[in-house]
Amino acid sequence: MNYNKIKTAVRWMRRHKKLILFVITMILIAILASCITGNGSSATLAVGALIAGVDEGKHVVDGPLTTDLSREGAPDLLLNEIDQQIVKIRPMSTPIDQISRYAGCKHSGSMIVDYYSVDTKPTKAVLSDDIAATTPGPNDETPTLVINTNNNEIFDPTDTILVQGIPGADASGSSESKQDLMLYVLHRDTSGLTVMAVNGFTVNGVPNCFPDVPGGTALVRMGRAASELDVQSPQFESLPKKSRNLCQIFKMQVEESTLQRLANKEVGWTMSDQEEAAVYDMRLGMEKSFLFGSARQVWDPVKKENIFFTGGIWNQAGKEYELELSVDLDVSRMVDLMRQAFTGNAGSKRKILIGGSGLISRISKLDYTRVITAGQHVSKWGIDFTELRSKFGCLYLLLSEVFDEVGMEENGIIIDPEYLQKYTHIPFSTEQLNLKKSGVRNVDALVMTEASCLVLRYPKAHMRITTR
Repeated sequence: MNYNKIKTAVRWMRRHKKLILFVITMILIAILASCITGNGSSATLAVGALIAGVDEGKHVVDGPLTTDLSREGAPDLLLNEIDQQIVKIRPMSTPIDQISRYAGCKHSGSMIVDYYSVDTKPTKAVLSDDIAATTPGPNDETPTLVINTNNNEIFDPTDTILVQGIPGADASGSSESKQDLMLYVLHRDTSGLTVMAVNGFTVNGVPNCFPDVPGGTALVRMGRAASELDVQSPQFESLPKKSRNLCQIFKMQVEESTLQRLANKEVGWTMSDQEEAAVYDMRLGMEKSFLFGSARQVWDPVKKENIFFTGGIWNQAGKEYELELSVDLDVSRMVDLMRQAFTGNAGSKRKILIGGSGLISRISKLDYTRVITAGQHVSKWGIDFTELRSKFGCLYLLLSEVFDEVGMEENGIIIDPEYLQKYTHIPFSTEQLNLKKSGVRNVDALVMTEASCLVLRYPKAHMRITTR
């Protein structure tokens, strides 16, 4: 046996394996076709193939033109469903709608959407009354006090509390230290919080006495401290809050008469061009509703049915920051704005600021420093943003002329895209109306429909920017 010839044949088969697979496939197809014809059936199996043209283009031989051959020979010829193409139509003009489509939609089985959002437990309270320094006798025990705050419910037994701005005692208990005073919660009832000082002062030989603490002092809830024999802890309860929004039915209809379609035109203006313009106008209207709409259900006396209006995310945002128009926006105020946007919530460190031309203009005039820097242009969700960086997080900045159109050019909204959710009862779809057969009018008609709404799942992760 000549092993060299075998090796050569194996190498040739490896180099031409695609050709071999193609030949085998064609042989199997031919055998299958002959079997079908030989059985006396009237069915025939027609398989087409593509060949190159003389100059450009391709032609089909031995079979009909199919969608598979179209995608192979001209991949851009067949359009995808419009729901996939809609995100390509002027995305910069409708950023809220654009981001929600990229983030994905949840199907809603009803026009009424009920959703739950849960907040983090508050960590701060304010002391209601003054605490007077304790002066125990030589034989007194470690003192305890009953205090009250503006929110006693956030504290439980075994919690520790940091008293902001009030220094505690050093290890000896005789002088002030650089650490703030810390309290320990012994009990909570209707009368208030029973607490003792952890790093209090030693007075008359009695340790952990309280210093003077004025009312209005901030109290910060810290970690719990258990004893060696503790096997349980006060329960932690967290219940989500139920909210509601309504899906609005958005519609847009495009028509073209038969004569208009047949007429010679100076430029190629077709039904598809009208459809694209209609989609843009529809998205622009949806953008305004998604931002500033009011969730209501109204009875239409003419149509004799209820109309649903969706609620906008502007009023859903859980935080608000106010800017003064009479005061120039400087780096210091911008730092405060970003501080409020990124702190006090468990949101992302990358958020989106969408604002009117006045607000974007004021931000653009800032002299950026090492504290706040203007980064490179960032492309996300099919939109080009300008990145604004700080120690608190990054903002993706974008102008939205929708704010200008509604008279809010100096305002804006900061959105956490992780907690922006879209619900659709009817996904974006198109439907051909046969108005000719129904005898209405001699036109080609197309109706676009979507029933949807937007919700902010975690309100405190989003912030309105207003002016006064």
